[in-house]
Amino acid sequence: MLHDNAKGYRYEPTRRHDDLPVRVRRAAWLARAAFLLVFAINVQCAASFVLWPDVYAPSFEVAGVPGAAAVQGLGIAFLMWNATYPAVIASPLRFRAVAVIVLVQQAIGLAGESWLRFGLPAGHAALSASIERFILFDAAGLVLMAAAFGWLLWVKRATPQT
Repeated sequence: MLHDNAKGYRYEPTRRHDDLPVRVRRAAWLARAAFLLVFAINVQCAASFVLWPDVYAPSFEVAGVPGAAAVQGLGIAFLMWNATYPAVIASPLRFRAVAVIVLVQQAIGLAGESWLRFGLPAGHAALSASIERFILFDAAGLVLMAAAFGWLLWVKRATPQT
């Protein structure tokens, strides 16, 4: 329903989350949980890379100060990549465009990691295994978040608004 403000402009008031039908609220919480799970694991991984790079450097076949810096840089990049998640976790309906950005980022990561892995020559077992773990996690995260977000959008569209 449109309203007029003091200057005569028409606007549609923002709906509060608790004004939404129960089905939509539940679907929103499912989407929040999916994005939060992936976010939490990503941030844990990022923090581990930043704080303890020497533990993870061998799995990337790097060593010494340059190897530690490379692993820490990867951890910092993970943190940057995850800067978009909190908005979606707070309100997946309000920040739909950001949710799509998160899903696109996840898909780009998955495609890039897959390209990187399948381009590696033989003889790099540790590096291959590390990249394969990223591929598995990113594929699972993409499916989980896309399914939960898709469900939310479907439920919102299919539910009559009161």
